[in-house]
Amino acid sequence: MLNVNVEEIQLPLAHITLAAKRYGHADKPVILALHGWLDNADSFVPLAHAFAQQKLFDKFQLVCIDWPGHGLSDHRPGRYPLHWVDYIYDLQAVIHTLSQDTGPIILLGHSLGGIIASAYNACLAENIHKLILIEALAPLSESASKAKDRLRKGLLQQQRFNRQVTRDSSTYSSMDLAVQARHKLTGLAIPWCELITKRNMAITDGQYHWRSDPRLKLDSLNRFSFEQVDALMSTSNTSTLLMVGHDGYKHLTASTEQANKWFSNIEIIQLSGDHHLHMGNAYRVAESIGAFILNRQ
Repeated sequence: MLNVNVEEIQLPLAHITLAAKRYGHADKPVILALHGWLDNADSFVPLAHAFAQQKLFDKFQLVCIDWPGHGLSDHRPGRYPLHWVDYIYDLQAVIHTLSQDTGPIILLGHSLGGIIASAYNACLAENIHKLILIEALAPLSESASKAKDRLRKGLLQQQRFNRQVTRDSSTYSSMDLAVQARHKLTGLAIPWCELITKRNMAITDGQYHWRSDPRLKLDSLNRFSFEQVDALMSTSNTSTLLMVGHDGYKHLTASTEQANKWFSNIEIIQLSGDHHLHMGNAYRVAESIGAFILNRQ
């Protein structure tokens, strides 16, 4: 059982209301956790347990948000295509709301959340005390020559989407079936699928259905070139911890040289685990985070 204060909270931003979970006490310095694509705040439950075991809540609070369209947060209005840059605006609003009482925060991001965190830090590092990236480094990039094809395919995909019902039509007679569907799609271990799926589901007339915004599954209309990413990321002196899984995304384990170019003050750790190593190897991840935030100046 988690021996720490935990509460569901709402963050009413100027443009949208986000759901979040707070672990610990609201007067402590904030570690703000940002989940990955199609996950939600409950992907950090195992890490919160590990934080409690290591008594990190004596000094910090952990705030885990649901991105727009995920978990219990509002969806963005309308049917317009979504873009990853929009999350940076969301993050700016969240940081402004949380930091008014506690000062600069520690930013922790997994996967998509880590991409958004690193891009935000590149622009507004003065708002970040320390940066923790789990299986993420920088915005994705592709050759500029693919820009036309990406935009064309994205617009046609959006056109087809707008002819259909905006809610995902998949329904399930039980939560177990929904969990199995998530497991089949992603290969994520069943216990972690259960955690994430339950917060991403709603029930209507006895049938379970995804509450996630179906637009999340549409391709982005635009992606940066490497030259744009390189210009954005160069160079941060924010104290940074990068954690990659031994069985995680291979391009990250091969990006050590690039990471050291973009971050002048970075520690890189490889741990046992896959892309969701903060769930499957939560204790070691929390142990590494604790050493980083408590001992490293």
